[in-house]
Amino acid sequence: MNAAPDTAPVGPLATKLRGFGPLSVLATVIVVAFGPIAEPFGVLPALAWVHLSQTPWRDLGFVRPKRWATTVAVGIGFGTLFKLAMKAVVMPLLGADPINPAYHFLAGNTAALPGMMVLVLLGAGFGEETVFRGFLFERLGRLLGSTLRAKTATVLMTSALFSLIHYPAQGLAGAEQAVFTGLAFGTSFAVTGSIFLPMIAHAAFDVTAVLIIYWNLESYVAHLVFN
Repeated sequence: MNAAPDTAPVGPLATKLRGFGPLSVLATVIVVAFGPIAEPFGVLPALAWVHLSQTPWRDLGFVRPKRWATTVAVGIGFGTLFKLAMKAVVMPLLGADPINPAYHFLAGNTAALPGMMVLVLLGAGFGEETVFRGFLFERLGRLLGSTLRAKTATVLMTSALFSLIHYPAQGLAGAEQAVFTGLAFGTSFAVTGSIFLPMIAHAAFDVTAVLIIYWNLESYVAHLVFN
């Protein structure tokens, strides 16, 4: 995606959306609230905001990696291993049920698998990262600044919000897991300034989760370390 030139004129609407007045606050609420309700299309309000506010895409982290192959390989590897570690170590320590009741319908469900893959790739990998890392980091970065303390606060606040939006559909276990994923993906974004690594890692994380459920391996993986 190409960034708008810095010298491009910014109209009155764009100025209001980039600021922190009532219209901007309303737009932020809509972007954050709409995502979990309408996946994989929940990212659309964020994309509309980028267009209407004339915000350069690079401000949301759409910065071309120096080496695409390395970024893709690291993202897939990290996301996959991160999910396995969460399922086998972290979630059992938190007392989570080995079976995820919200998505157990996927076990052996070949008909539902393609649609769920589209959902996690577009809705989670692309959509959630664009909203909770790209969009919110841009908004909070303008408000708080770019110091280490500001970035730390941004990672913590976006992770808390990311956890909260997972609670209605996935319960306490889903919210707990989202705290860890939010912190990991948020830290990656804060350090690199590029959204592509957390986007790929997030997609790999969720694809691994879906396949564990589809192959009916949840209980097996959850008891790999703690029997």
